[in-house]
Amino acid sequence: MNIQNVLKNSSKFMAKNTEIIVIMNTIIKKTLLFLFTIILISPVFPQKTDSIVIKKIFNEALSNDIAYKNLEYLCKKIGARICGSPQAAAAVEWTKQLLQNMDLDNVYIEELWVHRWDRGEKEYSKMVSNINGTKELNICALGESIGTKVEGINAEVIEVKNFEELKKLGKKKIKGKIVFFNRPMDPTLYNTFEAYGGAADQRVHGASEAAKYGAIGVIVRSLTTNIDEFPHTGIMFYTAGVEKIPAVGVCTKDAELLSIWLKSDPKLKLFIKTNCMFFPEVKSGNVVGEIKGVQYPNEFITVGGHIDSWDLGEGAHDDGVGCIQSIEVLRLFKSLDIKPKHTIRVVIFMDEEIAQKGGTKHKELVELKNEKIIAAIESDGGGFLPIGFSIDANEEKIAKLNEWIKLFENYGMYQIFVGWGGVDIEPLKELNIPLFGLVTNSQRYFDYQHSANDTFEKVNKREMQLGSGAMAALVYLIDQNGL
Repeated sequence: MNIQNVLKNSSKFMAKNTEIIVIMNTIIKKTLLFLFTIILISPVFPQKTDSIVIKKIFNEALSNDIAYKNLEYLCKKIGARICGSPQAAAAVEWTKQLLQNMDLDNVYIEELWVHRWDRGEKEYSKMVSNINGTKELNICALGESIGTKVEGINAEVIEVKNFEELKKLGKKKIKGKIVFFNRPMDPTLYNTFEAYGGAADQRVHGASEAAKYGAIGVIVRSLTTNIDEFPHTGIMFYTAGVEKIPAVGVCTKDAELLSIWLKSDPKLKLFIKTNCMFFPEVKSGNVVGEIKGVQYPNEFITVGGHIDSWDLGEGAHDDGVGCIQSIEVLRLFKSLDIKPKHTIRVVIFMDEEIAQKGGTKHKELVELKNEKIIAAIESDGGGFLPIGFSIDANEEKIAKLNEWIKLFENYGMYQIFVGWGGVDIEPLKELNIPLFGLVTNSQRYFDYQHSANDTFEKVNKREMQLGSGAMAALVYLIDQNGL
């Protein structure tokens, strides 16, 4: 081959290579652009898919009234469900049948023993003043209080706002009297649960604190910001080694009046008669239903509420709604044919109001079986408009929830509250399980809680259904994306 041929072939080779290089550069550029695009939008794909499913969840929750009808049955056909009562037993059996009729993979009872306390015949109270006359008061015995003797108690009244005032007054001024705790919930606090916590000690521990100074009974202002005629009950505890005295709650309207009368007549007398009784413990249980996970059947996402209630109303907001919303999570998954990766478990807890034995029992069984719980979620804030979620977990999981909350904005939920899950799931915290709670607008919650005012009619169907959708959507996000 001569030099001319070499140069000619060399030119062709160079031209060909140049063409190849141009083609390769184009391919590389297009490949890099494609990869960059994938990297850029990849986080959007899951959220886009999630938002589609979440919309379906809310659509089904808002267009189907099965949950609302279930709540109506629970409230109207079974009614108040204080633990240990025949109504509580009926609620357990009804819930079990409801779950069985849903064709779940597992339905069973976690057995436990609970207290049985009964208030007996309706309580009676009146104040008698030589200046103002006589007036009956709307009262109710506080939960687990002893009753008065048959003849009741009749004594002068001394009003206090807190335990410090008791201490200052001392035994000399308190002995033989009825102590009237009249500290209202702080109306300036937007968070009504914070206001409740700031006033609850007088109900929970007031009887024993007053008994230390010789009081023969206590009457406690009901824990609500509303001024009405509904007395509120709720748990109270006696301190070991301190004499037990009767304790009652009085409606806020009569608490205001009693305070006014005392100012004009410090010598007025108050008569109280209650008929509380205690019985041996009875067998009860948590009701559990499960949809098995298709990938991780031995890993669980727990959702629940408590079926027991106080005995004055129908236990609608506290916590019939929470139970029905939790059951609705399973119904929504089945109705939409969502196949969860993890096992979705609903636990309808017993005994939240008195001794929290249901939550304790469930935690013991989880520990005994060495189960892996991905997350636990509770609804126990009433059936009001949901505004967000509370979370008790580490910073990484809080960040994840903050990322997800954007998916709930179309449904009016914007807020993340750090630090609380719920009373029934609280024992699971010992096992380092992330805890979540459905947070509602609670401004009216304490108008109803623990009173005869807590009835089915006070629950707004749409607000309750939004809560059901929110619970199911959060369960879906945890199941699909993990924590």
